[in-house]
Amino acid sequence: MVDSASARTGPGVDEAIGVAFKQARLQKKMSLRQVAEQLGISTSLLSQVENQKTQPSVKTLFGLAAVLGVSLDEIATGGIGLDGAEVRLAQNQDAAAGIQRATDNPVLEMEKGVRWERLATAGRTDIEPLFVTYEPGASSSVDGKLMRHAGVEFAYVLEGTLRLKLDFDEHELRAGDSFCFNSCRPHLFYNAGDVAARGVWFVFDSASQSSDVNALNGALRPTGTDATRSTSPHAPLFGGL
Repeated sequence: MVDSASARTGPGVDEAIGVAFKQARLQKKMSLRQVAEQLGISTSLLSQVENQKTQPSVKTLFGLAAVLGVSLDEIATGGIGLDGAEVRLAQNQDAAAGIQRATDNPVLEMEKGVRWERLATAGRTDIEPLFVTYEPGASSSVDGKLMRHAGVEFAYVLEGTLRLKLDFDEHELRAGDSFCFNSCRPHLFYNAGDVAARGVWFVFDSASQSSDVNALNGALRPTGTDATRSTSPHAPLFGGL
């Protein structure tokens, strides 16, 4: 049995999420309106995220990261160019073995009960290992719309039940189930049960240009006319979603 989320006391970086996104936006010399229009959200919502008045959904988080060119690692470690978790890891006697203790896991608390803990990366930037929790009623998109983003997702469900909407189909994932799909495919996660669903995620970022990630993306790209069109590099990342 996995320990409850309340027992996992990694350093929270929720207050730094908005700071990281605001810093990235200013570096790109983009206005709130420009970023909000690309994401299809209101400027007031984006302002609230930047000023730590609300937490983004998973969909909004991925959208902001894509538009502003911010990696999930930079978000999880608390800001642009701030590698607090890696510094702590380097100071630890286990660093040479690539070990990261539970108390050093950076934590992201997102909107409506979604929680990410960034696990050890050993300095790699092409993969995001995450311990993910979806509380009852939690969803990766609070408006119910499916999302797409670059990369490939692998996951293993440890406990609870999680619903996955992928393309036009819906699947129920239980403890012991796993999945792998190209994240360019429209998808949505939500927990319709009355207990928390938890699992381990690995998100490969195709933008890293890593040869092994590109090979995985190619192998997992859906076939057929419609699927090819939906994953075209010329298609807007969040177009029509």
